[in-house]
Amino acid sequence: MIAALTRIFGVHNLALAEDVVQDALCRALELWKIRGMPANPAAWLMTTAKHRAVDVLRRERRTRPFDPDLEQLLESEWTFTATIEEAFGPLAIRDDELRMMFSCVDPRLAQESQIALILHILCGFSISEIANAFLSSPAAIEKRITRGKRLLSSSKRLFELTATQDFAPRLAAIQGALYLLFNEGYHGSAETVVREELCREAMRLTALLVEHPLAALPSTRALLALMCLHAARLPTRLDPSGALNLLNDQDRSQWDTELILQGQRLLELSAAGEHLTPYHVEAAIAWCHASAPSAAETNWGHIVSLYDTLMAISPSPVVALNRAIAISQHQGPESGLAALRAIPDRQRLASYPFYSIALGEFELQCGRYGSACGYFMAALPLARNATERRFIERRIGACGNRTDGAYCPNVSHDG
Repeated sequence: MIAALTRIFGVHNLALAEDVVQDALCRALELWKIRGMPANPAAWLMTTAKHRAVDVLRRERRTRPFDPDLEQLLESEWTFTATIEEAFGPLAIRDDELRMMFSCVDPRLAQESQIALILHILCGFSISEIANAFLSSPAAIEKRITRGKRLLSSSKRLFELTATQDFAPRLAAIQGALYLLFNEGYHGSAETVVREELCREAMRLTALLVEHPLAALPSTRALLALMCLHAARLPTRLDPSGALNLLNDQDRSQWDTELILQGQRLLELSAAGEHLTPYHVEAAIAWCHASAPSAAETNWGHIVSLYDTLMAISPSPVVALNRAIAISQHQGPESGLAALRAIPDRQRLASYPFYSIALGEFELQCGRYGSACGYFMAALPLARNATERRFIERRIGACGNRTDGAYCPNVSHDG
């Protein structure tokens, strides 16, 4: 809705587009309580936004400048209705979504600010969700988004999808935003830890990029391959009780074989380029998991080598954490602990619960139950939702009373 409205109003009227969307959502909250949800809620919202846009345009077209490319068409009653209908057509909305994504990537902004703007405006992320994705503070993210909106509103026009000069750098930021959108759905910070609709939306938007001639690069195909291979495991991410299901405990017969094959095809197509990107390496890691007949038959040695490559081209504390987990699977928990403690900037993981969880898991495997319990207890207040909290509580319970002389308190499991 924001993409379609911004195309009509002009990017300088971004705040007005957001207000109209907000108005449509509030209208839905009011009416759906009384009348019930319509058969097609998305279409209802889009139609409501369109009608509200018509009201705004008729009331303000003489006093407020709108999109310069459409302004003349909106002034004439002969072309007004047809212009609005065309702007809200499926093909126009598809192009507007792409155009809006590229417009958010203003070269005057740092890439993290560009990605934050896309996640907030077009993907509906809250400030706290973006902060979690960046391992940053909500205050810092809010400043980035405010400045980004101010710069975007000062633009004259939306980005033209046929412009080749500035296309590639903008595409990189869009890929990063869609990657984070998928991750938030796959294992996010919200109360619902697995949000399949976010994963599907990230895949839909990435597929739009793959269909665009200038965006259909090997890196884009590798990104979509990564999403497909991870999405294939979505049916087993949670157990029947809603608890997190570790990879080794998942029923592989429930994985989506069609998505695995699609991911494999995209990964093969992505090999056509000359540049190796993090998406290529992560997709290759996901393929190792998806192609292994069982957890025991996973080629952990190859996965470690892929993480070595990933650390070389795109180092981060989270990548180092995942590499340490792979090392523990390949060489044992003591090696995993050594790799965790060798992470150079591991202080950035201080508020990330899975760093302490990994330490606890490796200590537990080594038989040091008291130390393991201590790490799990340290992770407990860092849990971002009830699902993560229950998972950590189960790991504390696994330590039992075998605490090698250390006290491990009982934790309620009804939270």
